[in-house]
Amino acid sequence: MQIESAQNQKIKNLLKLQEKSRERKKQGLFVVEGIGENELALSAGYEPEELFVCRTIFADSIGLPRTEIYYLSPALFEKIAYRGTTGGIVGIYKMKSIRLEEIKLPENPLVVVLEAVEKPGNLGAILRTCDGAGADLLIVCDPLVDFYNPNVIRSSVGTVFTNQVVSEQKEMVVNWLRQNKVQIISTFLRNDTKDLYEIDLKKSSAIVLGTEATGLSDFWAKNADSLIKIPMNGKADSLNVSNAAAVCIYEAVRQRS
Repeated sequence: MQIESAQNQKIKNLLKLQEKSRERKKQGLFVVEGIGENELALSAGYEPEELFVCRTIFADSIGLPRTEIYYLSPALFEKIAYRGTTGGIVGIYKMKSIRLEEIKLPENPLVVVLEAVEKPGNLGAILRTCDGAGADLLIVCDPLVDFYNPNVIRSSVGTVFTNQVVSEQKEMVVNWLRQNKVQIISTFLRNDTKDLYEIDLKKSSAIVLGTEATGLSDFWAKNADSLIKIPMNGKADSLNVSNAAAVCIYEAVRQRS
């Protein structure tokens, strides 16, 4: 079906889903932009509701699934696409959710826990690192987190679909980690904090990171098996949280190699 006008209700609804978290949660739908991102969403079993395609741009390299497909002119497609490298496809998908108690961990899992992550771009970058490192689970201790924010999907280059991701209260997370015999390694500065490279990350581990502004809350220091810091040899006293996550996660990968 061809859509010619930006006043079409399908286009208006797509833009609402892009812009408003409450609309995504209300409708149980979210927007995926780009060939690679749509391919990852489909391969991860996400069910497409509608696809919007610009024929003059899109090369059918992923094979369009059986769903409602709307064809747009280049000018109209430009109005719905955030960036110019989308490959001519934007999709609307149904949300999936997984509860913490449904997760089955492998032997010696590597888990990443984030407390109150502030910026979608940081969350997306950490998801990309988790995918690259083969982390087993990412938990965000913030009930307001929106994994389907377009900026999360974009900055994660679609790896939000390849990772196991859960949002849960911190008290529940600690109990679950204890039940699964996963050591809790918190990034927290205190007199007994050790350098990252002194900690054994070869066994079941959860690496916990906080916000850049305030770091982790005392809760995670009280419930940690070990406290760690990344050695800082310059003038700055901290790294961006996504960079800190990458350093810690890949130290675990190095130790396990």
